[in-house]
Amino acid sequence: MTKPLVAIPADLRELDGALWHAVTAQYVNAAVLGAEVMPVLVPALEKGADIDALLDRMDGVLISGSRSNVHPSLYNGQATEAHGPFDPARDATSLPLIARAIERGIPLLAICRGIQELNVALGGTLDNEIQDLPDRADHRKPEHEDRDVMYGIRHPVIVAEGTCLADVLGAGPVQVNSLHRQAISQKAPRLAIEAVAEDGTIEAVSVIDAPAFAIGVQWHPEYWVTKDEPSDKLFRAFGDAVRAYAKAKAG
Repeated sequence: MTKPLVAIPADLRELDGALWHAVTAQYVNAAVLGAEVMPVLVPALEKGADIDALLDRMDGVLISGSRSNVHPSLYNGQATEAHGPFDPARDATSLPLIARAIERGIPLLAICRGIQELNVALGGTLDNEIQDLPDRADHRKPEHEDRDVMYGIRHPVIVAEGTCLADVLGAGPVQVNSLHRQAISQKAPRLAIEAVAEDGTIEAVSVIDAPAFAIGVQWHPEYWVTKDEPSDKLFRAFGDAVRAYAKAKAG
């Protein structure tokens, strides 16, 4: 059997004076090495994307993290320069891709910005600059040139018993990394909380009654997928779901 195809929506970034559709290599590598699937990079288009034509050919969807934030106008928030940077083309591609993947029962794994997009796509809201909220920890990435330090495993999340994530990682504390300023505020009605940080930050969710694997995590399992057991387990579970979907689609 050929490797199943997994869509990864790109960011629209300016590099060397030109616009690029870009995905950080760590997500591509995790798809190949961890989930054992073939990633397909999806351009970030504000107009003209045919999401169903894309999904007709895909067996899974991986929503990556990004330095940009979901635009507040998409969840009735107030946009300020401090809450940026923004990427309207990424928003316009990822949010409908998430919604249609869930509707069609295509396996979905959403990471960092991805879990925020998942919440917004299903009707939830986000908090900005959560480190400034009362009784909340600083979840931002460490200021360091070494990416291993930036993505270092540094705090626990508590996986709830009886959840989809508990089936993969086991219930109880799991050590993760943390590189975010935004987080889920009002949870979308169709999402179930799978894990929380010690300060109450929602760290993982699943889609209630989803016909396939549909999990979002606030941390970055892709970075340590070949070295960290929970990260490996999560990508293996996603890959298994993608292969099951591809097999069923092939008849």
